[in-house]
Amino acid sequence: MYNFLKGRIVAVRLCLLAAALMLIAIGIVTIYAVGHPAEVSPAGQTEELGTLWKKQLLFAAIGAIGFIAANLVNYRRFGAASYWIYAFVLLLLGLLLVGRYLIELPFVPEINGAHRWIKFKIAGRNLPAIQPSEICKLAYILALAWYLRYRSNYRNFGALVGPFALTVLPMILILLEPDLGTVLLMMPIFLTMLFIAGAKAKHLLLIILLAFLVSPILWYKMRPYQRTRISSVLLQNSWIRKKAAAYPTLGKILVGRNFNSKQWKNDWGYHLVRSKYAVASGGTNHAKGYGFRQGPFIKYNFLPARHNDFIFAIIAHQWGMWGCLGLLALFVIIIGCGLEIAASNTDPFGRLLAVGITAMFTIQLIVNVSMTVGLMPITGLTLPLVSYGGSSLLVSSASIGLLNNVGRCRPFGVARKA
Repeated sequence: MYNFLKGRIVAVRLCLLAAALMLIAIGIVTIYAVGHPAEVSPAGQTEELGTLWKKQLLFAAIGAIGFIAANLVNYRRFGAASYWIYAFVLLLLGLLLVGRYLIELPFVPEINGAHRWIKFKIAGRNLPAIQPSEICKLAYILALAWYLRYRSNYRNFGALVGPFALTVLPMILILLEPDLGTVLLMMPIFLTMLFIAGAKAKHLLLIILLAFLVSPILWYKMRPYQRTRISSVLLQNSWIRKKAAAYPTLGKILVGRNFNSKQWKNDWGYHLVRSKYAVASGGTNHAKGYGFRQGPFIKYNFLPARHNDFIFAIIAHQWGMWGCLGLLALFVIIIGCGLEIAASNTDPFGRLLAVGITAMFTIQLIVNVSMTVGLMPITGLTLPLVSYGGSSLLVSSASIGLLNNVGRCRPFGVARKA
């Protein structure tokens, strides 16, 4: 039962598991606080918020199963099956697009204008929703690491067509859902894994240049609300908002329509403005925050997405600067352990898999925290292991399990170490 604790670098892996468990616990406690404020406001709270922590507990149990499943066999077995896993996830993504554009499917609902989830019912009861784009992150890392394990697959520019195709195909499918956050996550993972694999710097720079040249076309094809999310970083500045309102052409470039400053504050930029208020208010009490289940952003519905995308703002609101530093320290432990596991493994696939998973956690952390404080666009990326969501927690737990698997298994080799 405890075989996942045996093997190599036990101390590193124990630190990894301890940090992951603490982050999951912080997430559950914060979600509980959001649904159970000290002074309940009937106008500002809903019954649903009070039950989310119980669902997150169930998701954590499912995540534990995912962690154990990721340690049942040697990690190289997952590599051998990675293309099949990747193809299955692409099939799920295609099913979402069928439900969005071709045939109305009862198990592919429209939620907030997007088709990102698959929901089934058994005996009239809803099962936990599946978000294929979340699963795609891990399936993509497995497939890409397996492909890049051979040096001939990345050392010249022509050979990069394969890994580039592995990356672009799911990006297109996910963008059509639409899900901008996951799309923006995949390219940095791709470049990081290529760099660690040993791809030439000039080839990586050429890929970045091509992405930069294509970006105006993608910007033109984006819907107004997607443009608004990205340009919200600029629109925080009152001078830019005045110029966007005064010059309709600039407004259409930034938000895809005529810009209205009042509408931005009450609609387009609502989450960003309130999130910054929540973070700033946590530092007013000697950087300790308001305390558990305390503060106006807990008692009232000032920040609707405070249990998932903007959960970091609530942690800052309750526990202030010290709570934020403690949370970031736990992520630093996970990232450091992931890099140590990668460095201690001489198997190319194991090393790339560990690097890819570590990059995924790092990029998600940076993007989520940065969008919460207004340094990056609002993309909808969750805070891994902390934010509410079954698919997100399952994928994050399975990723920790794979890191543990790579760390505990003896590196693959055909001869003695020199």
